[in-house]
Amino acid sequence: MSDATLYEETFTITTLTQDKYDRVTRVIGASKDSATALSLDVNHELYPMSAGDEVSMLLATTLNLDGTKDERGWRDKKGEQTLADMYDYVCYGKVYRFEEGEEGKTIKCYVSFGGLLLCLDGPHKKLSPLRIDHVYMLLKK
Repeated sequence: MSDATLYEETFTITTLTQDKYDRVTRVIGASKDSATALSLDVNHELYPMSAGDEVSMLLATTLNLDGTKDERGWRDKKGEQTLADMYDYVCYGKVYRFEEGEEGKTIKCYVSFGGLLLCLDGPHKKLSPLRIDHVYMLLKK
């Protein structure tokens, strides 16, 4: 699975805001080492979160346990064991923008999961593998 893993981190949720949409909460958090900031829109009816929660995030290119490319949609794998079985909340989205930070040391990565947005702001070295078109985001508490 290591070939498919692009980014893995545990975040502590610090702030939740629910301003614009009925079922969407914007979650703000920081990684354990405080090097990476997280801003994520989550459907709170499917995956409720609270301030102080610790959430493990994995960004991967495939859900196949052996790391092979997905040949069909991830929801079409009934009866097959996938990476999604080990997590509570799974989304598939498009990486749509990068912003370089100070002196090339930091980077912001933006991903859209059908309108639910993710922004990671952290060290260039950790986030540069995300320079691809599509990713799976997997979360668990």
